[in-house]
Amino acid sequence: MTEGTTRTRPAALTLTPAAEQRIADLMARAPEGAIGVRLSTPRRGCSGLAYSVDYVTEEKAFDEKIETPGGTFYVDGASILYLIGSRMDWKEDDFTAGFTFENPNAKGMCGCGESFTV
Repeated sequence: MTEGTTRTRPAALTLTPAAEQRIADLMARAPEGAIGVRLSTPRRGCSGLAYSVDYVTEEKAFDEKIETPGGTFYVDGASILYLIGSRMDWKEDDFTAGFTFENPNAKGMCGCGESFTV
């Protein structure tokens, strides 16, 4: 790499095509003022941290911003360290639907899969 050139930094996590399509579906019916969808890891559940996906109306300074074909996806700046290297997918069957995560940083999960420890 020559002096003065920059390297594109890889995204904190990867999104499967199904997750990208779900973001597009959410943005197609987003409330007025929504600029994207944000993933965060609030403290809750029996294992400590949980995954939370919500609409966002303003960009925060330390958010990781990932452009997808269907809209902008943000990763909460305070959550990035817990999510680096993760893969986010959308799974749907006859009985359940939701985002799923393969997170190499998770050391354990609760029995219901709603929360994790790092």
